[in-house]
Amino acid sequence: MNSAGADPTTSASAPAPKPRRRVPFWDNARFACIVLVVLGHAIQRLIYDSDIALASYLAIFAFHMPAFAIISGYFSKAGSPTRVQMARVVTDILIPYVIFEFLWTLTKWLVEGQADPNLTKPSWTLWFLLALGIFRLVLPYLALLRWPLLWTVVISIGVGYLPNVDSTFSLSRTLGLLPFFTLGWWLHDRDIVARFRLLDVRPWWLRLSALAVLGAAGFAAWRWIDVWKEVDLRRWLFYDDAYADLGGEQWWAGGVRVLLMMLAVVLSAAFFALIPRGTFWWTTFGQYTMYVFLLHSFVLYPFRESGVLRDLDPTWLWLPLVTLLSVLLALALATSPVRRVFRPLVEPRPRWLFVDPGLASREGHRSDPTGSRRPRETRTDGPGR
Repeated sequence: MNSAGADPTTSASAPAPKPRRRVPFWDNARFACIVLVVLGHAIQRLIYDSDIALASYLAIFAFHMPAFAIISGYFSKAGSPTRVQMARVVTDILIPYVIFEFLWTLTKWLVEGQADPNLTKPSWTLWFLLALGIFRLVLPYLALLRWPLLWTVVISIGVGYLPNVDSTFSLSRTLGLLPFFTLGWWLHDRDIVARFRLLDVRPWWLRLSALAVLGAAGFAAWRWIDVWKEVDLRRWLFYDDAYADLGGEQWWAGGVRVLLMMLAVVLSAAFFALIPRGTFWWTTFGQYTMYVFLLHSFVLYPFRESGVLRDLDPTWLWLPLVTLLSVLLALALATSPVRRVFRPLVEPRPRWLFVDPGLASREGHRSDPTGSRRPRETRTDGPGR
């Protein structure tokens, strides 16, 4: 007799749970964010000779990495990690970090004739890879606390007063951006998006207001560009340096970071409000942002170091052109041929490294460090992967 009083044949024939419906909005948001990352790095060499380029750069850096951190936090879990999740910190973050640090060391040695290999000092974009790893590791502990979001804000503000917390293992920047990652997790944990139907209701006035907010930020960046140069706002937006190194020796220097965090949240909200919710031909590329993130810097490196971008006539023509090329580059790096070639580097599966080799190759529904969840792909990397 069934102790639960249920017919075993009925339970055996019960339909399997339906797979979660994919929400195209998040893929669209991820791809839009990675385009901003590429664009920000592409125009960096223009900002020294063009005020409009510098204004665009400041407007982008005011929110694009906080927005990326919010998305990553939204798709992160705060429960006790499973063995598979723990293994993925190694395979998805630590090993790619070591691989690409080695590639950057080799590139600098071949191009510049010198290299200073140092795994404690992330090269260029690799700081965010380490930051995501640290975010994942500390989130379960933060979730145990009351007011976790408040504590991360306190940490972010406080770390700026500590000059000994620097870019080693990208710790200063990681702690500076931790509130945005925690905010993303908090939004999902409290089911804010569904409860307030933030993806269902998008009135015209909301989109218009979001456009006005982003437009006002761009205008303010351009209108008072001399002020932003004088206070070195660009470095403040990196969340990387101690306040004293930024000329903020006053006790209230942390208030500047508070204002910048509030600005980043407002601009990120406006940015998300303008992201389309439907499925488009480019939506699927939002599932492969890690390829774009790790590879685009190698494409831009020759242009940055050769001085080609510095030699451009800084007119209004070049910014739209560089924007278009940034979009095309992001699209190209997310295509299937590129993924097939670089998958061993971006998504290594070293079975030999683990006591249980299956931990390295267990796929299921993939979720890369940026929160880009996607279904299982047919692997063509050969045996042992």
